[in-house]
Amino acid sequence: MGNTPAAEISETTRLLMAWSEGDETALERLVPRVDAELRRLARHYLRGERHDHILQTTALVNEVWTRLINWPDVSWQNRAHFIGVAAQLMRRVLVDEARRRQALKHGADAALVSLAHAEGIAHEKGADLVALDDALNELATFDERRSRIIELRFFGGLSLEETAEALKISARTVQREWSLAQAWLYRELNRRV
Repeated sequence: MGNTPAAEISETTRLLMAWSEGDETALERLVPRVDAELRRLARHYLRGERHDHILQTTALVNEVWTRLINWPDVSWQNRAHFIGVAAQLMRRVLVDEARRRQALKHGADAALVSLAHAEGIAHEKGADLVALDDALNELATFDERRSRIIELRFFGGLSLEETAEALKISARTVQREWSLAQAWLYRELNRRV
């Protein structure tokens, strides 16, 4: 994502804003521009899932598009905002599936997601997706911004700069809060093990 040319980002942002204003043709032109990125994001999410996971990349991307298209009164700010929301929706779809599977198995064998891709978070451990979601939700109760930073960087794959743009804060603030949030999350997940 950090290698996306500035002109491409600008055009994507322009199309997102036009779509927000009700231009359906903008959506038609937007889909091919961001679909590959959504597929990359879905593959990133699903890489840590169990091999017997019911959702595949295409199904996850389709579910996210369905939710995005049916989302009323959204006002897209820019590409980073869109990718952040898409990442949040993917997380929600996967967590809902993991919770459903847990309920069917009465709490056994929750879906695992590897945290190896998140710098500094449990380098050698996998974390249960439900436990990770619960920890992020807990973090959000007392520090919404740090929770969003983890979500955008880890789940959304956004760079420091893209995260800063999405949250309208400086990249330096993102870096500092990313480090603090990682440390908190690492402690919290290890406490739950």
